[in-house]
Amino acid sequence: MKKVIQKMSLVVFLLSTTLISACTQSLGAVESNQTASIAAQGPLDAKEIETFADPLFADKMKEFNVTGSSFVVVRDGKVIVNKGYGFADKEKKTPVDKDTVFQIASVSKTFTALAAMQQVDAGKIDLHGNVEEYLGGLKIPNKTGKPVSMYDLLTYSTGFELPDETTFTGPQYIGQDISMDEFLPKHMPTVIRPPGEAYTYDNTGFLLAGYAVEKASGIPYAQYMDEKVFKPLGMTSTSVRFKPELMKRMAAHYDLNGEPRPAEGHAPTDGPQGSILSTAEDMAKYMIMQLQNGKFDGKEIVSEKSMDLMHSFQIFAEKDIPITTAGFENYFPEFANGQHVVLKGGNMPGHSSLMVLIPEQKTGFFMSYNNDTMFSADIYKEFMDHYFPEKVKAKADPESDYLPLSEGDAQKYFGLYQNTRFYWTRTSITYENGSLVLEGEATGKQKLRMIHPLLFVDEEGEKIAFKKDQNGNIKYFYYTTAKGASLAADSQKMEMVNTYSDVPNTSSYKTHINNLSAFSIMGAKTGSKFDPTGTMTQGEFADALIKAQGMYVMAGSEDGIRQQMVAGIPNLNPSAPITRQVAAAMIQNLKQLEPVATSKVTLQDTADAWAKDAITALVSQGVVDPDTKVSADGSFTFRSKDLLKRQEASALLDLAFGYYSLPIKR
Repeated sequence: MKKVIQKMSLVVFLLSTTLISACTQSLGAVESNQTASIAAQGPLDAKEIETFADPLFADKMKEFNVTGSSFVVVRDGKVIVNKGYGFADKEKKTPVDKDTVFQIASVSKTFTALAAMQQVDAGKIDLHGNVEEYLGGLKIPNKTGKPVSMYDLLTYSTGFELPDETTFTGPQYIGQDISMDEFLPKHMPTVIRPPGEAYTYDNTGFLLAGYAVEKASGIPYAQYMDEKVFKPLGMTSTSVRFKPELMKRMAAHYDLNGEPRPAEGHAPTDGPQGSILSTAEDMAKYMIMQLQNGKFDGKEIVSEKSMDLMHSFQIFAEKDIPITTAGFENYFPEFANGQHVVLKGGNMPGHSSLMVLIPEQKTGFFMSYNNDTMFSADIYKEFMDHYFPEKVKAKADPESDYLPLSEGDAQKYFGLYQNTRFYWTRTSITYENGSLVLEGEATGKQKLRMIHPLLFVDEEGEKIAFKKDQNGNIKYFYYTTAKGASLAADSQKMEMVNTYSDVPNTSSYKTHINNLSAFSIMGAKTGSKFDPTGTMTQGEFADALIKAQGMYVMAGSEDGIRQQMVAGIPNLNPSAPITRQVAAAMIQNLKQLEPVATSKVTLQDTADAWAKDAITALVSQGVVDPDTKVSADGSFTFRSKDLLKRQEASALLDLAFGYYSLPIKR
């Protein structure tokens, strides 16, 4: 994510020897000191908050091309400021105000966690028992032998193989009524990691949590939320569903270019993981209840014990790196300035929201806006720096604080890792001159120095925490970098296939073959044989390419990926053998690489016109099999119309979609 840090300039007034200028100066200094004093106490004064927020929102909305945004601040059980900026609908010139409706998306997860904890309070759900007991007979496929609990669902630690397999959104779902009973049996992912062992942002987990609330209470989820949460809080403009009276006040949706786009609904219709609509007015009441330990207007909405579970971190990457509570998260921990902050963001196409709670300060703010940029992250940082600045900046660890690491001790970290949510994010960890070396497409190469055996720091000061599995082996890492290496999940070490009986150790393809085997992209053809010089059909290569690209993990995406993959390639036949030029064109259709300006390459053999640009783009970036040699002058022969061998496919797919930082230096 792009970090934008705006530094406030310090105005220094020079004292004058004249009485007039001294008096003028003292009045300005008094006003400045009063403003600073108010800010130092946190957000207490509406005028001061607006003086801070108005220019900030104006600047950041312009920077992130945001059309309109709400903003509400609560403190000590009261609403201090609740106002809108810009337009809910710029075509109609409708301003955003406290009653403008937005899709709050994944902020809905905190409501589902609250409902689940209500059922725990009532004794209808055992927080640590097998959650299948509350799913009305629905079974969760599970390869681990350890059952999933409600606690696992709420803390993003279920161990699902495809946690976004149930994430279906689109305009077509707004007018439909799809029940969880109908939807879930058709779209249930499998648990492949012991529940509680690894953190993975998990939409399916919260969908199941809401389903359990429905079954345990005997009340449909949407009705339950209306009766047990929204109505007691006076949230009259909040709903799980698209109600007509709310649709009339809903902000328009815009893309990153500021162009209108349609609203999207969910399947199932009631989406405990993200379908709630609300306003700043209503969310203020919700935050006040959260900050009053579950009480609102003299009523207990949920027990203080349950609220403590929602506000206390439960899942840690390392003891000093908390990740999730029951429902809330801790991304951008560096923005918290030493405060205990729990937050939850949400994004739907065209709408985004962020709720930030500082329980010990009885303070919170909420904002919704009508595009899906990271505008809210900048507001969060500026808000914390202004009202809760870090008193003592942590100094960088001196070199002497890093522990030595021998190559022998480093071996346990070595390997290929894959993000447990977004499979396209892959990382290699090796060793060089006393440090681990991490390489990934998002991060580039980073030298990691050891703080202690499970905690390292990269060259930019970002931490990476390793985690052991139940057998005590290094199995995961969590990376706090803003470059996206963690992407809201642990990364898991892949099991390497050491050898195939027909792939000699001297083969220049061995590493590529083993890498693809580790990621389950390509494996043995028969038995223990890879068949390196065998050919592939177009369909077989397409299947491997889909896995290599990794974006198939997002529900409903595979059809679109397959269409993009074959665009512009004539006469395709899934059962026909694939040529090298067809393979190159398929890869480039998904990878969309630009030729490297400093790496001029010239194709010497004949290729069809639709394939030439793809071939040269890949080769200029270093995506080329070992048997294709590029001369010093950049000329090369690609053997474009030859049939693609399996070992060549392994090299091209590994180099294009592995952990490499492109262009690859050869």
